[in-house]
Amino acid sequence: MQDGRTTLSKFLIDTLDRQPASVSAPGLSALLIDVAASIKTISGALTKGALGGNYGAAQSVNTHGEEQQKLDLMTNEIFLQHCEWDGLLAGMVSEEMDEVYAIPETYPRGDYLLAFDPLDGSSNIDINGVVGSIFSVTRVRDDQRDAPVTESAFLRPGNEQVAAGYAIYGPSTMLVLSVGTGTHGFTLEREVGNFVLTHSDIRIPEDTGEFAINASNERFWEPPVRRYVQECKAGRSGCRARDFNTRWIASMVAEVHRILMRGGVFMYPRDFKTPAMEGRLRLLYEASPMSFLVEQAGGQSITGRERILDVVPARLHQRVPVILGSRNEVARIGRYHDEYDRGEDKPFSSPLFNERSLFLPETPA
Repeated sequence: MQDGRTTLSKFLIDTLDRQPASVSAPGLSALLIDVAASIKTISGALTKGALGGNYGAAQSVNTHGEEQQKLDLMTNEIFLQHCEWDGLLAGMVSEEMDEVYAIPETYPRGDYLLAFDPLDGSSNIDINGVVGSIFSVTRVRDDQRDAPVTESAFLRPGNEQVAAGYAIYGPSTMLVLSVGTGTHGFTLEREVGNFVLTHSDIRIPEDTGEFAINASNERFWEPPVRRYVQECKAGRSGCRARDFNTRWIASMVAEVHRILMRGGVFMYPRDFKTPAMEGRLRLLYEASPMSFLVEQAGGQSITGRERILDVVPARLHQRVPVILGSRNEVARIGRYHDEYDRGEDKPFSSPLFNERSLFLPETPA
């Protein structure tokens, strides 16, 4: 600690290591320090930009059929190198790896499992936009402690996470973390290499006037989502009787960070653009950790029909719809889904969206 400030190490020691044995999580603080080291290394690499020689496509695709960027592979390798050796992990999964990464036999095996997205928002790389990293930590179940680490070990609901967080690589690098005692933000002090607590016990406002959604998919949305967005777009002239602002950055980390800092709703809902796809975001290493952080900050996170932290994954790279943020707005969207499923939803009636509207020409007299 410097100048009386709380560093990440001190925070973790106070929060985890000095707790009674009945509630402590042995080794978790050390694991999170390794994760933080990965984030520092990635932050340093990203600040080099095109000068680092890591821009551009890697001429490969990941398990989702998406073209990988060189930085996707580099950041994935950074996480593996920083976290595999310490004897705290039994295995890892990542967006960039098809299968479970078992800890090499040359290293001791630990009691934790790490799932991560090494570089969220990588489509923003070439424009020097905001990107991030997301991670989730669970403990190996007692009945699996001596068994080989397979996919089944990771198929756990998000409510079993013992820690989750993300890094956002913007004008400053921040690590936002929860170990189940609230959501806290740490800013990287580059000169000395410490993460310093700058945002303690973050709370999301229950109400908001901002929502984030990719409007280009509107024609594929389910009626409850279309209903909510149209009400927001109608503003003061509609049933909400107030104006809303729209945001969209194409990076889940950036969207969630804004919500944690000032409130809002982020929606990547189920749609019918690809009917066989349940959602767009990955449950294990995107939706679950972000939902953990949002709930710890007083917000809410749902698929539209159920709490995300209660969803039991069926597959390693399973996707889900995600609606999260300010509690009262998320609850409203959930209610709209429930009313629609029960056939009780009310058609949207704003004058802006009637037949004679701003979006259709008036019928000539």
